[in-house]
Amino acid sequence: MRQVALAIVFAGLAMTANAAETDVHVDSPIGPLAGSLVQPAHGPAKAAVVILPGSGPTDRNGDNPMGVKGGPYRQLADALADKGIASVRVDKRGMFGSRHEGFNPNNTTIDAYADDAHAWASYLAATTKQRCVWLLGHSEGVLVAEAAAQKPQGLCGLILVSGAGRKAADILIEQLKANPNNAPFLPQVLPIIEELRQGRHVEAAKVPAPFLPLFKEDLQSYIINWFQKDPVALLKAYKGPVLVVQGDNDLQINMTDAHALAGARPGVELKVIPGMNHVLRHPAEGHAANIASYSDQSMALAPGLVDGIASFINQASH
Repeated sequence: MRQVALAIVFAGLAMTANAAETDVHVDSPIGPLAGSLVQPAHGPAKAAVVILPGSGPTDRNGDNPMGVKGGPYRQLADALADKGIASVRVDKRGMFGSRHEGFNPNNTTIDAYADDAHAWASYLAATTKQRCVWLLGHSEGVLVAEAAAQKPQGLCGLILVSGAGRKAADILIEQLKANPNNAPFLPQVLPIIEELRQGRHVEAAKVPAPFLPLFKEDLQSYIINWFQKDPVALLKAYKGPVLVVQGDNDLQINMTDAHALAGARPGVELKVIPGMNHVLRHPAEGHAANIASYSDQSMALAPGLVDGIASFINQASH
């Protein structure tokens, strides 16, 4: 990975009883990337974590214009600060505070995000005076963390929350086949997925109209890179401490994925959070309540999530 110069910008300071939050930036090939640094308000941090966001237009707080509200990553950062753990949560290159005129946010890869994760890790280690920092990936961020960990310098370990344990192409095929409305299109769509899996781009004219947003031509380089990543193989190759965290009420990632990650090699620890869904909350029973919790800005994080993460970090640090 190329060396990334650090450019720190303090654009504002927010205080809570147990945490201090600052807007910060690091340099990247497309320009400055934006994030929020949260440090314990009382005393130096005893550990530090980079929080890597999920897929699509998910911002540094964990919110998404397609329905996720309430800032689960912001809640997580504040709760970790209560435990004496500093964090930085980030806007992905080309999005939100990391947006730059002329750069298409679709024109990126998992590997590019992994480089950005290292830039943030270097910044956070220097700022908090830590020997190393943790990468905490959520959803797509799990794969980014695993990819970044192939260059383990400066990393304490990985915390993988609600992450896939299978290749993305296999999951996509499973999801498409599960919806009977997709059946008429599968003879066209499945060969497209196979072409992308083989590293070959597909002309838009060959894509059925309902699937054009999924297989946009400017997104295909990202998809090809994404399809190449095997989360279990990446995790097997990384020898540092790893915690896999999975809720048993997750509509997007299930326990099969969690067990696949936890079984990648000996020493990977699995923490199951009862009742937690994909957006780190504990909704009432039922599908409707689960979906409603995505946009409920009043909901707290699922009980046991923060304690489980903090306990693992503390134990692994000693």
